[in-house]
Amino acid sequence: MRFPLSLGVLLGAAILTQTTPGRAQQGQDWFVPGQQQPQKSTAPRTNTHVNPRNAQPPAAGVGAGAEAAAPPPGPPPQQQMQLQLPPVPQLPPLPKGPAPPAAVIGVLGVPEVMRASTAAQEVERAIGGRRAKLNQDAQKEQAAWRDMQQALVNERSKLNPEQIRARERALQDRITNAQRQFRDRNRIIQEEGQYALGQIEQTLVAVIRQISESRGMNLVLHRQQVALNVNEFDITAEVAGELNKVLPSVTIPAEGQEPPMVPVKPPGQPSGQPPVAAANPGAVPAGTPSAGTPSAAGAPPAATPPPTAPGAPVANGK
Repeated sequence: MRFPLSLGVLLGAAILTQTTPGRAQQGQDWFVPGQQQPQKSTAPRTNTHVNPRNAQPPAAGVGAGAEAAAPPPGPPPQQQMQLQLPPVPQLPPLPKGPAPPAAVIGVLGVPEVMRASTAAQEVERAIGGRRAKLNQDAQKEQAAWRDMQQALVNERSKLNPEQIRARERALQDRITNAQRQFRDRNRIIQEEGQYALGQIEQTLVAVIRQISESRGMNLVLHRQQVALNVNEFDITAEVAGELNKVLPSVTIPAEGQEPPMVPVKPPGQPSGQPPVAAANPGAVPAGTPSAGTPSAAGAPPAATPPPTAPGAPVANGK
């Protein structure tokens, strides 16, 4: 029978195998900036054995070893300081509550489920293609900026200052407008992907709950969090198959079309007052799945940020 291996045991063994700091630092000299290092004694060491009963402490300032016994000059050691926290409040005993039920554990690999999901594959193809097109358009626009800038440099000697300033303003306006358009397109593509992945996420949660209840499981863990488990705990294949049956495809908004949004009421706000508008018009409402949610494991990579002007000229001919 295979037993689960605790991560705490592995970490504890790794810590015990490390070298003790006190032993590792013995015999080392440390350089302190601004302080004079004590000179090491070059006198040869003798192997004379002294009887502990007859040994006496040497008199201060007497004998040749008096100078060697004197402590080297240096600043006094600094006193270590420690934060003084307030005392822990007295916690009253709580009434005895009901004990939790015995754990019946299941293990699930969400990235594997997303890779096997036909709906997630559809989202990856659609959103990935839109992001690739956005990157291609951004590269073409950057090339057009460079051509316009090079043409202005070549014709600068034939133009008067007013014409130079007009050409520079036209180039700067085109760069500003293009950057704004690319930012809007990138935001819409991200919202479209979140809208499609949100449909998969809410269905996946329902499928996991359905399968866990049918098998009497009351605790489902991510496979990445488990160091060792038996195959009977794993429900990844069963969840992936049921998800494809229930949700073979999802609704993806048309390219360039923003997904439907609903206002979100902030917590604690009375129902009679209108909802507070978001400070960022492009912000995604709370509750929308983001790239950090488990459902985004099979999502395509994020699009390239809007391009910036490569060495754009400055107005007034400077």
